[in-house]
Amino acid sequence: QVQLVESGGGSVQAGGSLRLSCVVSEYTLSSYCMGWFRQAPGKEREEVAIATIDSKGSTSYADSVKGRFTISRDNAANTLDLQMNSLKADDTAKYYCAADFGYRATVYPRTPASYKYWGQGTQVTVSS
Repeated sequence: QVQLVESGGGSVQAGGSLRLSCVVSEYTLSSYCMGWFRQAPGKEREEVAIATIDSKGSTSYADSVKGRFTISRDNAANTLDLQMNSLKADDTAKYYCAADFGYRATVYPRTPASYKYWGQGTQVTVSS
């Protein structure tokens, strides 16, 4: 069973930065498509950023976070990070790390239903 554990959430003022990390209990992480999702109260879970299995480190981002957030993976360390800069109040949500395998390197699964494995989430609160 693949397990994912997030850390790094917290409270920050608008304009500040946070770095989220996800540790994965899977020794073949390079075969897994990874992503960060978030869910605010009363809203559906939504894509934040995706990192495919492409060895070139291909990524995609939701329009709302482009230019502010950076997703990165370290397959040797079994980790997935999300650097969040210029945070806004609208970024307030619980952030989840997700993983699944079987996708080609050119595929960017952007819906929560596309991922089988999930962490418990870490809360990010941005005050304006």
